[in-house]
Amino acid sequence: MAAAITDWLDGYIARRMRLCSAFGALLDPVADKLMVAATLVLLCSRPLNIAVFGQVPWLLNVPSIAIIGREITMSAVREWAASQNGKLLAAVAVNKLGKWKTATQMAALTILLATRDSSLGETGILVASGVIFLYLSAGLSVMSLIVYMEKIRKVL
Repeated sequence: MAAAITDWLDGYIARRMRLCSAFGALLDPVADKLMVAATLVLLCSRPLNIAVFGQVPWLLNVPSIAIIGREITMSAVREWAASQNGKLLAAVAVNKLGKWKTATQMAALTILLATRDSSLGETGILVASGVIFLYLSAGLSVMSLIVYMEKIRKVL
């Protein structure tokens, strides 16, 4: 959660004070994607134990594949768009859907990481809410990829 808050604060301050640089614009999304992918891989390395179902090894893998796959695809698409023309680059600019995707990802990852701490006691409802946020985030990831691809199709 601290990483998500400081990332948001850094972006907010940079935009507010107009301190944006090409290097920062390149590095910030890479750092975000690395943080999310590494956390998803770590969460998938140990299956969730849900009282009703027992251990469910695939529960986090499915949305994690969708999220990481979308991030890799969008990185490639944005790189390609940058090499083409301004209209294509504008078509893949960050939008509100992407902001919601990121917010639900950060909420899910924070909750799921927190529930791995055994000192919290019973975490059933927290785990369930983390999984719901993760699936919501995966859905938003796929939806935003479709939206971006449709915008690119219209430009081409």
